[in-house]
Amino acid sequence: MNRIKSILLSLFLLLPLSTWAEEAAIDIPEVVMEHLSDAYEWHLWSYAGQAYSIPLPVIVRSERSGEWICQMGAEELPDGFFLNAEAHGKIYERLSDGTTVRPLDISLTKTACQIWIVVLLMLAVFLCTARWYKSRDEKSEAPSGFVGMIEMLTMTIHDDLIRSNIGEHAYKPFAKYLLTVFFFIFFTNLVGLIPFSGNVTGNINITFLLALCTMFAVNGFANRHYWQEVFLPRPFYLWPLLVITEVIGVFTKPFALMVRLFANMMAGHAILLSFTCIILLGATMGLGMAWGLGLFSGVMLLFMYCIEVLVAFIQAYVFTLLSAVFIGLAHREHEE
Repeated sequence: MNRIKSILLSLFLLLPLSTWAEEAAIDIPEVVMEHLSDAYEWHLWSYAGQAYSIPLPVIVRSERSGEWICQMGAEELPDGFFLNAEAHGKIYERLSDGTTVRPLDISLTKTACQIWIVVLLMLAVFLCTARWYKSRDEKSEAPSGFVGMIEMLTMTIHDDLIRSNIGEHAYKPFAKYLLTVFFFIFFTNLVGLIPFSGNVTGNINITFLLALCTMFAVNGFANRHYWQEVFLPRPFYLWPLLVITEVIGVFTKPFALMVRLFANMMAGHAILLSFTCIILLGATMGLGMAWGLGLFSGVMLLFMYCIEVLVAFIQAYVFTLLSAVFIGLAHREHEE
């Protein structure tokens, strides 16, 4: 009896899905790229060819008149403005001479909105943790539960990663930055696994900015021994070749940080979305294929979600680890 109920329930859930999939053609690459790209709206779902989204504030400055355009969503833009598909759906303006330009755009896009959500989440977590410590004294018991987990994670990153790789003499000025980077990437990756959310760290612009901050921390505060190794490397008879290699290394290190985080997070989300689309694709091939592909994709989705939770921590850890190593190399004492 229970088996019959399960079959009827599955049919009840699969038949609407099959009807939807037959009415709307499933373009898996388009679905994946739509999720990974930025947008002026927060897309929730589509049904029978109708997209259900939350419009976000659009704020652009016209290059023709100099006036600011403020509205919700980019479905109906003023005359002269349009969404350029060749520029990943960004707003462009057509001038009177026929040329198109990219106006000043400070809109609250999906990526920017999710970044603010992560910032508010981090503030809530650490302010609550700080309040717990403020209400205790030195004789109080060690924290447990959520506060204990945050303390354990913070001290692990601080002691075993930042202090050990930068060194006792130079780690303190960079500890706050590296801890912020770690928790920002970690929380952003976890929030990105929630359905209907975006993929912030799968955006090359975000990883570029994070890598640029690390590049400034490495080269902007490096000691003289670091620059001596860059411009006066030994042995001196290989000086031209070594200088070129060291100068290139100044830029390839942050480039590796940028590409590593971007590629890993984008690939993980693409795989999750692909398995989700396979379920919808199976619904168009009959009940048997819907059962087979749905069961296979469901198991793989559960497995990939578990992997992605681990990857969310690993990528934050690796980015912080490499940043600490690069900063430590810039503050290494001169070796005779």
